[in-house]
Amino acid sequence: MAGIENALPLATAPTSVKMAVNLGGLKMKNPVTVASGTFAAGREYGDFVDVACLGAVTTKGVSLNGWEGNASPRIAETPSGMLNSIGLQNPGVAHLKEHDLPWLAERGATTIVNVSGHSFDEYVQVIEALEDAPVDAYEVNISCPNVDAGGMTIGTCTDSVEAVVSRCRAATKRPLIVKLTPNVTDVAEIARAAVAAGADALSLINTLLGMAIDAERRRPVLARGVGGLSGPAVKPVALRMVWEVRKAVDVPLLGMGGISCATDAVEFMLAGATAVAVGTANFVNPHATVEIIDGIAQYCERHGVKDVQELIGALEW
Repeated sequence: MAGIENALPLATAPTSVKMAVNLGGLKMKNPVTVASGTFAAGREYGDFVDVACLGAVTTKGVSLNGWEGNASPRIAETPSGMLNSIGLQNPGVAHLKEHDLPWLAERGATTIVNVSGHSFDEYVQVIEALEDAPVDAYEVNISCPNVDAGGMTIGTCTDSVEAVVSRCRAATKRPLIVKLTPNVTDVAEIARAAVAAGADALSLINTLLGMAIDAERRRPVLARGVGGLSGPAVKPVALRMVWEVRKAVDVPLLGMGGISCATDAVEFMLAGATAVAVGTANFVNPHATVEIIDGIAQYCERHGVKDVQELIGALEW
């Protein structure tokens, strides 16, 4: 990728395929966004891709006040993936409003803000703080597996899922996307609870809880011991869960988990996703999102598909 720093940001290629989708009221020009935590708020990737070309930019999770995150080391490479125990480090919602959201708005990007909190009330307070900001939708993160305070408990219990989603629903009329954890016995049960409480769409999956051990030192690789597994290794699990949830609820799904190329994205749409999010692949290839958008269009052209929405749930048996 020599010389890439001198090139113009990559934009999508022209296509005759209708690429727009509607994710629970969020109008996206194409079905590709980024997974929260892998794209910051877009600024770091602005030299590589035209953020306005993406279906949406999903910000890193934001809390009411800044979070320091977990101790280091907090990233470990694994076969076909990576473990992270970042701990939702972020400078807080005021910083996002002042520095990042205006930058995205100036560039014409569609923006999804990922909302995190230590408590039910904090989720609501973050949304309330953002109601006067240029935000197109919220993604409520009830599922991060590497934060001690609340995340795992909220996302794995139907009562707490309904409690936090209903509070968030009451705080905004903007599209509300609820991000589901895969670390549960029955993901469809959690999905139904989120929809019953007012979710307009669901995103899945968040990372799988995993661990790495340094055998020579006889110690965990990550300071916290465990972290979230992402990357191609989780794709079969993510596909299965999208397919299961598609059968359980009637709201649109944002599918993610190991998407590295256009074929992966198409598979998620065939399994039932209306849109997809690219995550770990951004670390390997900062052009991944735009290349995947173009690749989806090329797939449609090859298969005589005139509207990308024809792919949604079109899996055949």
